[in-house]
Amino acid sequence: MDMHAAYQAACMEQFTVEAFSRLAAAISVVRSALEQKQTKIPLAIETLDTAIETLAVVRKKGDETGVWELSESERPPVLDGIGMAEQCIGTLDVALLEMTAARLLEVIACGEQAG
Repeated sequence: MDMHAAYQAACMEQFTVEAFSRLAAAISVVRSALEQKQTKIPLAIETLDTAIETLAVVRKKGDETGVWELSESERPPVLDGIGMAEQCIGTLDVALLEMTAARLLEVIACGEQAG
C-alpha cells in the first residue's frame, strides 16, 4: 500500500473510508509485527502508537461527520508513523507480516460479530 498517497488524500479532504482503513491497517500490522519481533528500533512502537491513536480520533470524527480528513495538528504524528512504518518494514519477515495481518483481521472480524 502506498501510505503517502492515502496521507495526501487525507490532507486534501479526499480521504475515503477504504483508504483510511488501509492506512490504519498497514500501520497497525507493522506495529504489531515489531512488537512480536521485540524490535530494538528506538521509538518505533511509540511512534506507531501515536499515529494509531491519532487515526482513532480521525475515525471517530469521520464516523460522526462523514468527513474523512486530517487536520493540521493530526498530520505530523500520522506522517511520522508512515515514515517509521516504512523504515521498519524492511526489518520484518514477509511471513511475519502476513501472519500478523491475518491475526488482526481475525480479531476485527470477531469484534464485529460480537458487536
